[in-house]
Amino acid sequence: MALDMFDLTGKVALVTGGSKGLGKAMARGLAEAGADVMISSRNEQELRAALEEILAGTGRTGRFVSADMGDRADVNRLARTALEQMGRVDILINNAGTNDPAPIDRITDESWDRVLEINLNSVMALTRALAPQMKARHWGRIVHISSIMGFVSKEGRNIYSATKSALLGLCRASAIDLGPHGVTVNCIAPGPFLTDLPGKLLSDAEKREFAGRTALGRWGEPRELVGPILALVTDAGSYITGQTLVVDGGYLAR
Repeated sequence: MALDMFDLTGKVALVTGGSKGLGKAMARGLAEAGADVMISSRNEQELRAALEEILAGTGRTGRFVSADMGDRADVNRLARTALEQMGRVDILINNAGTNDPAPIDRITDESWDRVLEINLNSVMALTRALAPQMKARHWGRIVHISSIMGFVSKEGRNIYSATKSALLGLCRASAIDLGPHGVTVNCIAPGPFLTDLPGKLLSDAEKREFAGRTALGRWGEPRELVGPILALVTDAGSYITGQTLVVDGGYLAR
């Protein structure tokens, strides 16, 4: 009976940045739990291949949409397309994000504006567009993917940390707005997961340093985010809202 609380049969999920890494792993987990899934990213070829892997053997249906989260009009188009093609969105995972490291005195306006648009503004815009239909049904789950860099930071992570911290505040405020309508809003703050983004930005020495700072002594596997996301978007997490779940292998414990 307890497992029934994690059943998403009949629900529809939208995962941004869903073509690889954490987004792809979460989308697969949602499909395995019974949800129909739409994923988005900028690369149509990656989306097509990822969707096949996400749906394989699940018996679920899914769609993909190529969208640039740095373009507000494209974000709004994504919301409209999701509702047109899927009929509704019960679960929204705001996972798309980027990083452009620079010391505070070397940040360009272009870089600042682009990272904020993708990491923060698009989250607001997509949530704003999809929340009304959740409110109308009195059920919805919204999860923003923040980061431990919203709590701590390192050299050159000014813009990234600013956006990931902002998501924590946005989550708390939206939870208060939407709670009376049966919609929960939470954040997940992943720690060291060796996906494409940190893989490109970090040296081998930095990768070892990050692993060594965790209590478990290793990087996380994307699949290890499936349990946490299911806890927040199913009936199992119906009384959790306005919170940030840290999934970091014990990184912040130090």
